Amino acid sequence: MRIKQFLFSIIFSLSITANAQIVTPPNFSNLRAMAEWEEAQALTISWTGFPAILKQIVAAARLETLVIILSDDVQGTEDYLLANNTGGSAFANLDNVLIVDANYDSIWMRDYAANPVYGNEVDSLILVDWIYNRNRPDDDTSPAFVADALNLDLYETSEPPYDLMNTGGNFMSDGFGTAFASELILDENDGNGDVNGIDYPIHSEGEIDNILETFMGIHTYIKMPNLPYDGIHHIDMHMKLVDEETLLVSEYPQGVADGPQINANIEYVLSNYQSVFGTPYRVVRIPAPPSTQGNYPDNQGSYRTYTNAVFANRTIIIPTYREEYDTTALRIWGEVCPGYTLVGIDCDNTNNNIISQSGAIHCITHTVGVADPLLISHQPLQDTYDVVNPYLVSAYLSHRSGEERATLYWKTSGESTFSAIDMQQVGDNWEASIPAQAPGTRVQYYVEGESVSGKIQVRPMPAPAGFWSFDVLGAVSSVHEFGSTVIQRVFPNPAGAITCVEVNAKIGSLANITLHDMTGRLVHTLHNGMLSGGTSKFFFDASTLSPGAYQLSVDTGVGKHSLAVMIK
Repeated sequence: MRIKQFLFSIIFSLSITANAQIVTPPNFSNLRAMAEWEEAQALTISWTGFPAILKQIVAAARLETLVIILSDDVQGTEDYLLANNTGGSAFANLDNVLIVDANYDSIWMRDYAANPVYGNEVDSLILVDWIYNRNRPDDDTSPAFVADALNLDLYETSEPPYDLMNTGGNFMSDGFGTAFASELILDENDGNGDVNGIDYPIHSEGEIDNILETFMGIHTYIKMPNLPYDGIHHIDMHMKLVDEETLLVSEYPQGVADGPQINANIEYVLSNYQSVFGTPYRVVRIPAPPSTQGNYPDNQGSYRTYTNAVFANRTIIIPTYREEYDTTALRIWGEVCPGYTLVGIDCDNTNNNIISQSGAIHCITHTVGVADPLLISHQPLQDTYDVVNPYLVSAYLSHRSGEERATLYWKTSGESTFSAIDMQQVGDNWEASIPAQAPGTRVQYYVEGESVSGKIQVRPMPAPAGFWSFDVLGAVSSVHEFGSTVIQRVFPNPAGAITCVEVNAKIGSLANITLHDMTGRLVHTLHNGMLSGGTSKFFFDASTLSPGAYQLSVDTGVGKHSLAVMIK
């Protein structure tokens, strides 16, 4: 086994230069950048530094998918995996592990690896590689090793007019044409000199958006202001898209570190964008742990994060730090991703303190999707008061051979077996209904699909061990009352980028929301018109204003409320 593996690595390294990379746009319709929770055929890492962490990643991931290890010392990597050491017990074999003799510069696989993209939505798998934003030439060319190992075409955004610089830690896709990033993507394509030892391309925001759409099918590119204390400005250090509508977001104590700007960025997303289902994104907060001395990134603390995790099919590999914080974090992960196997890997101990280098599990891994995905997408049902009407379950299925059937499996909590209902195709979706239930019932369900070619897939992927659930509630009894019309909060304050203004109104009324400088000069009108009862959110870009004190006011005609805002 080991000799065969080693010989393959040598042959592979000699043949890699024969495969040319493609610098023209992919010639496919309906390009679709893969989402991280989709079915993967491989997880990739580079073997350098922190071998104990890497070995634990391999141990967890190879139970779910092939693990491709780029190594400049194939024999040494094999020996480490097959021995008892700080990375854990010796592997009995190297099943589901492919070690490739390769050249690279660093461990940060997420940032320089190529990204899986499908042509025709679920067919023609390719890899798309950007210009890496570091002066590490072997890192920048290493995606060719993975492409060759999996026999995939590699497209590169390396030649004008498509020369795009980007980094994988600053990119998340929902699998349906929406992607998230920080404004780092704008900064590193502004042509502003020699940074990190490499020249930046020159592109407008519109040109950047066009390149992402042309090569990856991204039609909605959501960009958020950089965070003040995150030195690398990669969004995977504070947020994770865990399904089509759920954002797992780091939470800091009030007013601490990047907490205020993260909150403002998320409110901006919620107020301006919707999920693929046409509804607001669901935000789940997960506390970011401090150092043992209680320090956060604004006070020399490392950027500890639980969002920097990676999916490996039915397993999620998550960075951990200290038990008193890890317990809460793993509980939250289990709630948002029910049924998945959660594997925590310590990224903060003395010998494996990778988090001090501003990275964790997601930063050092990447995944490649399967060649023939059976795509299943469904917006989970919410809790309901309806005890009369059945609960309609609608799911989108897509496979390159076509869809043969879809089945809804459901049960109530406490029952041991699921009941099956055949779903019927209605337009682009498949539908079936769960019978109405009595108040106090918890309903659990999942969807299974089969393609014409015979491939079977379930969603959630761990089903039936994992499933969606909703509660049938009792009668509505709560009464909501609103206070007077006031500015409830402004965050962040002091402000330096996108800033959120939260206004609470007793009843709907006309309102004028304005920002004045300290001379009384009007500098910005946030809203002028009807203000709905309840809480509303408005935004302004503080980066366009001069530093100093400002007055924010809400004038309803019958009263006025003001609040001081500092621009830094």
